[in-house]
Amino acid sequence: MAKRTTKLQQLQKTGPPARSGRATVLICDEFLDYLRGECHLAANTIAAYGRDMKRFVAWLGKRQLSKLKVNQLSDYVSTLHSEGLAPASIARNIVAIRTFFKFLQLEGIVRENPAELLATQKMWQRVPGVLSPGEIEAFLQAPKKSDSYWQRDKAMLEVLYATGCRATEVCTLRVRDLSLAQRHLRCEGKGGKQRMVPIGSRAIESIEQYCDQLRGKLASRSPHPPEELFLSRSGRPMDRIQLWRLVKQYAARAGIDSNISPHSLRHSFATHLLAGGADLRLVQEMLGHASIQTTQIYTHVEHSRLKKIHQQFHPRA
Repeated sequence: MAKRTTKLQQLQKTGPPARSGRATVLICDEFLDYLRGECHLAANTIAAYGRDMKRFVAWLGKRQLSKLKVNQLSDYVSTLHSEGLAPASIARNIVAIRTFFKFLQLEGIVRENPAELLATQKMWQRVPGVLSPGEIEAFLQAPKKSDSYWQRDKAMLEVLYATGCRATEVCTLRVRDLSLAQRHLRCEGKGGKQRMVPIGSRAIESIEQYCDQLRGKLASRSPHPPEELFLSRSGRPMDRIQLWRLVKQYAARAGIDSNISPHSLRHSFATHLLAGGADLRLVQEMLGHASIQTTQIYTHVEHSRLKKIHQQFHPRA
């Protein structure tokens, strides 16, 4: 491993580096440089670790890194609980601390790693917001002919629910990605990974109606022929913020909870497929999940629905 920068070397020569808060902050800066330069983590991940370390340093106060014990680190995790952090955020904080202490060991700043004994935060799966089939029907019928761009809006909402695609994936969908005769479309997901997703007859009908009646008019307003399927009133590609606003607008019209978002349609798509007997692996492929564990949260959703029904109707529930 390459030597740390002189800033860290100077800290090591001056004795226990955690003696002052300033020294600890400098070490944390070096830790983030290590994540960036040697671990090659994504910018968003490094930014999240930076926030976690800032919180940790604030808690650390006058405590010395080299003298911390696992029970003290457990107390810190308890503090995160009391502050109301989400389980996913607490889990990431624990990972950040573990990685930080491994870094300190590599640099000879600490001999022992108490974070190795830190209990892994159990990831309590939060059930994502899922619309009932009745709510989905009301929502998809919300765009009316009196709306200026109702053909586009209806097509976008239909595609969201029919495919389970993310908001960005729908907004970046190009005309050439459609294979309506074969009843599927090509979607580019996270990391540029492409996948083929089936699409239903109602969504196909809405897309064809939009392309026949409206898209050409919108495209003519752009100085350059747009490749994207869904266009704004200026002829530019729709973005995820515009789609988010449309979802909010039509959800309110349909009388649905204000917390609905484009991702609610993705959650509903997956849950309704599993409720209908779809194979979990196939749902994973359609959603573009790298891990089956990510998709399994939707089985928890379905189990919670069954439990609720059992409690409501079973005489011995």
